[in-house]
Amino acid sequence: MPGASLSRWTMSYFAAACLLLLAGEGLLAVGYGNPVAGISGGDVLAVVHLITAGWLGLLMSGALLQFVPVLAAKPLRAGRLALPALVAILAGEVGLVSGFALIASGMAVSEHLLACGAVLLAVGYLGVAVMVARTFLDARPLPLAGRFVALGIVGLIGTLCLGVFMAFGLSGLLPGELLALVSDILPLHVIFGLGGWLTLSALGVSYKLLPMFLLASEPSGRRPNTVLLGGASVLVLLVLLVLLTVFDVSGVFAALLLGIVTGIGLLLYGLDLSAVLKARRRREMELNSIGSLAAFLWLFIAFVWLATAFLLDRLEEQVPAIVYLAGFGWLTGLGLAQLYKIVPFLTWLECYGPVLGRVPTPRVQDIVREQRARLWFLAFHAGVTTATLALVIGHPFLFRVGVVLQFGATLALVLEFLRARRLADVDADLRLPKGTIRPYLFLPSPDLRR
Repeated sequence: MPGASLSRWTMSYFAAACLLLLAGEGLLAVGYGNPVAGISGGDVLAVVHLITAGWLGLLMSGALLQFVPVLAAKPLRAGRLALPALVAILAGEVGLVSGFALIASGMAVSEHLLACGAVLLAVGYLGVAVMVARTFLDARPLPLAGRFVALGIVGLIGTLCLGVFMAFGLSGLLPGELLALVSDILPLHVIFGLGGWLTLSALGVSYKLLPMFLLASEPSGRRPNTVLLGGASVLVLLVLLVLLTVFDVSGVFAALLLGIVTGIGLLLYGLDLSAVLKARRRREMELNSIGSLAAFLWLFIAFVWLATAFLLDRLEEQVPAIVYLAGFGWLTGLGLAQLYKIVPFLTWLECYGPVLGRVPTPRVQDIVREQRARLWFLAFHAGVTTATLALVIGHPFLFRVGVVLQFGATLALVLEFLRARRLADVDADLRLPKGTIRPYLFLPSPDLRR
């Protein structure tokens, strides 16, 4: 993709996301917010929102700023919202996490922090949604991957609406008759966020990026469109479940139908993924592709586990481990794997794209050292496995061991991203040929400020 336009603020989103991931894992590693002791405390909710609204949300937003124009084949619209949106998200994250952290202490300020943080987060992420929507409106009809991302934006809006509602409820800003809905809506808020916003967007981007990185044709025909229809059906069923909850009507049948539709969609997506792997022209897969496949394996395991726990009526006791596996094994695993490719790829475009064909330049894969990073990915997934098993058996110390392993591996991978940005692993004679400028770590480089 030489010559492609670069998003000015994508690296800033990525940097903030990585810092929040390290903060969340670090708190878990020292025993703060340990979910083995329960998942309803303010400390647990603070860590959960560092990971979800912070790490995963910023990661996906930064990726969309760069790849939505690729999916739409149009320039990013309303791009000036990128920086204000980032500032609002970070400010909202500080307010929300601080509010949850203080809520157990009974401090009155925690209620105001929760409400203000939720509103600021909503404003920031709505700014991201506006940029995506404006770009897609100029690109109709959308390609398959773009339609998935559009569905993901619908899931984002649903997540924000439910999140603000619950934050207002916890802050005492809702009428008494609505307070009872807060706990009932929590599972739907989680599903909207992890399933509707993040997973649908991740699947959409993967329909474009995986074939590109594996040198394979993009899936087409009836099957991927059926997966898309399944994603749309999931969102409709989630809205229906919200309405049934509000009117105090049983939603068991709708929940069962939601599980069936999701299962069929994931099965068909798995077949598409298998077809891409078989058709790839790059026989030796790079580390980012291997890491992505490991993340997809966790996704399928998490869903089968969820369905089994539901059928055996053991969902309540198993859901913390399942959500942990989905959040870290699937979404975080996929995010770290793709960052391992995207960061050097964008760095290569930023540094060497302007002089391509005029001077000798390194390859994208020369910016990283896969043999070293492979150990960090293995350690990360070993940590996820250990922590998830610890949640199943209720072992706090084993959980912390797993999280410490995760944290160490994540920190090592973040350092790999920094080395890529500094071109530290590029041979000295190729590092900065004439006409190139070393990219800044996470702020827009001079040639991107225009």
